[in-house]
Amino acid sequence: MTAARRSLDIGDNSTFSPASLPATSRHLPPRIVVLPTLFRFLARLPLPLLHNLGALAGWLAWLLSATYRRNFRVHIRQAGMMDAKAEAIAEAGKALLELPKIWLRPQDEVVGRVVRVSGWELVEAAWEAKRGILFLTPHLGCFEITAQYYAARKPMTVLYRRPKQDWLAPLIEEGRGANLKLAPADLSGVRRLLKALKGGEAVGMLPDQVPGNGEGAWLPFFGRPAYTMTLAARLAETGATVLLAYGERLQFGAGFHLKLFPLSAPLAGDLTQRAAQLNRELETLIGQCPGQYLWGYNRYKVPAGAEPPAGDPPRS
Repeated sequence: MTAARRSLDIGDNSTFSPASLPATSRHLPPRIVVLPTLFRFLARLPLPLLHNLGALAGWLAWLLSATYRRNFRVHIRQAGMMDAKAEAIAEAGKALLELPKIWLRPQDEVVGRVVRVSGWELVEAAWEAKRGILFLTPHLGCFEITAQYYAARKPMTVLYRRPKQDWLAPLIEEGRGANLKLAPADLSGVRRLLKALKGGEAVGMLPDQVPGNGEGAWLPFFGRPAYTMTLAARLAETGATVLLAYGERLQFGAGFHLKLFPLSAPLAGDLTQRAAQLNRELETLIGQCPGQYLWGYNRYKVPAGAEPPAGDPPRS
C-alpha cells in the first residue's frame, strides 16, 4: 500500500470532519472530498453486503432515471434477452458498488475473491508458446477482475481512458498493482500495447467500449449498427492469443468465477470483417450470462468525430 493511500484511509478509530482534512482540501468542492471518502468506506465493506446494497442501488437507478430506463430497455430488447431484465437491473448496481473494493483493496485480497477459474489452460498454453495474450473483456460481470487476477502472476497492460470525473482518476490509478500498467487511449498507448504483445506480455481491453475521434467502424451488434473499435482486431495481427474473459458474479457475494474462452474461429478477412467477427463473439459471450451485462451502457451512441450510420435514427 502506498504512503499516499495510507494517509487517506479512514482508520477504525477515525472520525471524518472537514477540520481533519489538510488546509488545501478544505477549499475543494465537497464532492471531491466526500466521494473518494465514500469509495474508501465502501472498499472496506464485506462483498456480500456490497452486493446487497448494489442490488438496491441498481433498482433505485432504474426507478429514478428515465434516460437509463430507456437505454436499458432498448438495448436488452434489441438483443432479445428481456427475460434477464430484472436480474440485470440488480446486477448493474452490484457492478458499481464492487468497484471500490476491486480498485482500493490489496491485490491479494482482491484476487482471493476469485474462487473458481475456467479456461486457465489457455493462458498456460500461450505462456509455453511465448506468445502475447490479448484479453477481451466486455462490460460483463466483474470486468475489472480479469486484469487483477492475471497481473498477480505476470505483467499486463490495459487500455485506459481517463474518466471525465477528475476525482475518480486517482482512485482508479491507485488501485493498479506493480504488474498492471495503464496505456492511455491515444497513439502512445497503442504503441505500448503493441510493444507488450510483441514482447510476449498480456494486454487487456473492453472491446465493446465506444471509441472516439473516428477510430472505429459501424458494425452490427445484436443486429443494430454500433460504432465498434477496430483496435482489438489490429492488435491480434501481432499473433497474440486472443481470449474472451469475464468474471461471473456468484450469488450471495460468494466471489467470482473467472471464465476464459478462445475465439470460436481464427480471425479472418480485412480489418472491418475481423472487427465484425469479434462483435459476434461478444454476442455469444454475453448470451451466456445476460443478467450480468451492463445493458444501460450507451453502446449505440454516435461519438464525436463519427458520422451516424445510414438508415439508423440519430442518437446522443
